[in-house]
Amino acid sequence: MTTQLEQLKSITTVVADTGDFEAIALYQPQDATTNPSLLLKAVQIEKYRPLAIEAVKWAKDQGATDDVAAVAADKLAVLIGAKLMEQVPGYVSTEVDARLSFDTMATVEKANHLLALYRDQGIDTSRVLIKIAATWEGIQAARILEAQGIKTNVTLVFSFAQARASAEASAFLISPFVGRILDWYKADQPDADFSGANDPGVQSVTRIYNYFKENGYDTIVMGASFRNISEIQELAGCDRLTISPG
Repeated sequence: MTTQLEQLKSITTVVADTGDFEAIALYQPQDATTNPSLLLKAVQIEKYRPLAIEAVKWAKDQGATDDVAAVAADKLAVLIGAKLMEQVPGYVSTEVDARLSFDTMATVEKANHLLALYRDQGIDTSRVLIKIAATWEGIQAARILEAQGIKTNVTLVFSFAQARASAEASAFLISPFVGRILDWYKADQPDADFSGANDPGVQSVTRIYNYFKENGYDTIVMGASFRNISEIQELAGCDRLTISPG
């Protein structure tokens, strides 16, 4: 008897939203995506702490003083990304510092820095997606990076306008958020029925997905930020869904 996860994998590429190597081994996703909060959660697990220690030591060896934490965070993201690549056959998304979200050229520079760190680890960077916030400046950074042959994952997509702008910038992939849209509507209309297909987050991703397919955009749609299993079930068949094992 097939499980729900196996059924989902038959029609949608499943991506793990985690930095937990054991969860990756258990669920065997195609790709993995991380963010700073997931990386922090991972290194709080005792067996992953050596990676954090290695990253801090590396940052100090580079001569970092006032910004040791930021330098170490980049290295840690790459160390964990490299480990994830040993377990997934596809892509790993690594996020640019969110503080650069409104600075196009700083985002481009940081993306290239992260890829250089991956190359220092002997990693094939064609499997790395650079994760960038869907601000106007972030989308312009994605346009520049894609022109350089660097694949991007434009994240924090909450609107159709962001999605279309990202596709027109030739972003490799976008991550429209489902649950956070639902959160807003539930707070605004606490008595409304947002179950199943009535979920505004589900409706948002469905509209984006259908528009991309109808208009020939190559940008991959990866639904993200789920609040319940029903949202995942409603979006089965989407290009990709990134799901937290927890």
